Formats: sequence, C-alpha cells, structure tokens
Amino acid sequence: MGRRRQSVTIKHVAADAGVSLQTVSRVINNEPNVRPEMKERVQASIDKLGYVPSIAAQRMSGSRSYLILAINDRERTIADWQGRQGVDWVDQMLLGGMLKCAEYGYRMIFELVDTHNDHVERELRAAIAALQPDGVILTPPHSDNPLIVGLLDQQKIPFARIGSRGGAAGIALTMDDEGSARRATRHLIDLGHKRIGFIAGSPEYSLSRWRIDGWRGEMTAEGLPTDGLLGEGDFTYASGAAAARQLLDGANPPTAIIASSDQMALATLEVAREKDLDVPGQLSIVSFDNTPVVRFTQPALTAVDQPVAETASRAVELIIAAQRGAPRPAEPTRVQGGLVPRGSTAAPAVVHG
Repeated sequence: MGRRRQSVTIKHVAADAGVSLQTVSRVINNEPNVRPEMKERVQASIDKLGYVPSIAAQRMSGSRSYLILAINDRERTIADWQGRQGVDWVDQMLLGGMLKCAEYGYRMIFELVDTHNDHVERELRAAIAALQPDGVILTPPHSDNPLIVGLLDQQKIPFARIGSRGGAAGIALTMDDEGSARRATRHLIDLGHKRIGFIAGSPEYSLSRWRIDGWRGEMTAEGLPTDGLLGEGDFTYASGAAAARQLLDGANPPTAIIASSDQMALATLEVAREKDLDVPGQLSIVSFDNTPVVRFTQPALTAVDQPVAETASRAVELIIAAQRGAPRPAEPTRVQGGLVPRGSTAAPAVVHG
C-alpha cells in the first residue's frame, strides 16, 4: 500500500532519488544549474511518491514567498461583473498568469485596488505586508499610476506594467495597441473604405492614445482624412452609443467605424440598427478585445484579438526572471495580437448617381 499523499515529505523524495535535500529543493524551485538528468531523476521520484510541494515550507526555506500579486482596477472590474457584460479580461489574465505561475511552483493572488482612491498607497502597502509577494502585475490604469509605481519601486519588488511603455521603474509590456489599430484600419482600407471613424477609449488609459495614433497614422499614410472622424468614449456601452450617433449624424458620415472596446462596438451596432443602416452593407464595424459576446451578434463582429493571457504569462516569466537576478529588459516587451475578420466588415456600398 502506497504512502498517503499528505505524509510524503521532501526527505522521502531525496531518499528515493538518492540525492540531497538541497538538490530536491533546487528542482522544486526551478533553479538554474541543475543537470537535466538529475532533474528527471528527482521529478520521477516526486511523481512516484505523489509529493506536493508546500508553499508554506518553501517560504520558510528562504526569502521568497512564491506568490505573485496581480492587481486590477476595482471600480471597472466590479461594474463589469455586476453588469454581466461578458467582459473576460480578468479570466484571460488569470488563465495566462495562473498557469505560468504553476509551471514555476508559484501561485497567483488577485486583488482589486481603486486607482482613484486617496488611500491607494495604504491599500497596496497592506496587501504587500500581508502577502509579501515576490512580484506584482499591474494592469491599466494602475500601470502608469505614479503613486503605485513609486511605492513598488521603493519596496524593491519586481513588478510588471501591462499596458505601459514604462520609464525608469518596472518591467513594461504592451499588447501592441498602436499596431493593432493600424491593422484594423488597414483591413478596412483594403476593403475600399476611405472614411473610417474611430471611437476612442478612456483618456485615463495610455493605450487609448496609442490606438488613436495607430488609426490616424494608417489613415494619414494613405492620404485619407481623419478630421471629424474621431469620437470620444470611455470603453462603456453608453459612451459608445453617444460617440456613434455623433459620427453617424454628421454631414459626411463614415462608412466604417473602429470602436476601442467590444461594449462600444455593440453600442455602435445598435445605433446602426436604430438608423436603419445595414451592417456591413452600409456600415462596417471593427471592435477591440474579441470577448465571447462578439461572436454571437448579428452579424458577428470583426475584432482585434487582445493577447491578454499571453501578456500575463509573459509578465510572470519576466517577474520570476527578475527575482532570480536577470537584468531588466531595456525596451518594453511587446506581445502582438491579431485581427479576426467576421461578418461586420465588407466593401463599402457603391453609390450610383
């Protein structure tokens, strides 16, 4: 009869593999300078005995906590959850981050912090004191919040800044928002559109500006106009509806609109229906995010696919590398997304005189 799982300790693994406790510890912690054959030998004993490393024991054995803290915006996250809007940013972040953490024997802890709160520093200090994380992942708009960035830099905790081009502190990662906006615009230009509107996201997020830059840059490169074709939004459905009405009520409305979030794209689709505009016959629509809901609209929405899971996974790798002494990347790490064409985009209608 085999050992019960909970009774197996690192000493049993070392004895079974015929190695020292230190060697088993190095294998468990994915430390460098372990020969591949030794790693296989120890892993075989771990699998045979059913040993499960204890984070508590790992924390006691050294200065690391084996925890990575991921922070998301409280106000927007709770609003999305309560609205049941099908926004899966958090799901994708956890998918990429948690699975990558597990590969290295780490765990991810998820916390919500309100970037507008006057007590944001106190909240973050309390979380760091309680968890003592080995690293922190910041998402927009926290990524460029000077109070948060300054505190983490002062604490000497490795931290990743998703959606930031960074500065002197932290590890910057982007999802190539400017390039994605360029690709979405190029898709519409290649279909024959010349008047392409753009609904921007909240100016609180740096990525909103980058997306505008990508759209405007691609339009300008083709000699196409952008004046009067930029609508201001804040990623919400209501702001998208208001911006879409503004663009479509103009004297020379666009034949296509790129919206900076799925919610704003859904709103644009609804405004088009209100105005009896056929999509894509009279108006093409492209969205950002590619959350599940856009596949089930009529027509399904062409969307920029944001690589949230891949970016969170890369952030974990970079934090763990920094924890082990790797130098900070000199340039922001860019994780490129894709464009998924669906039924909401087509060539513009030919107007006969």
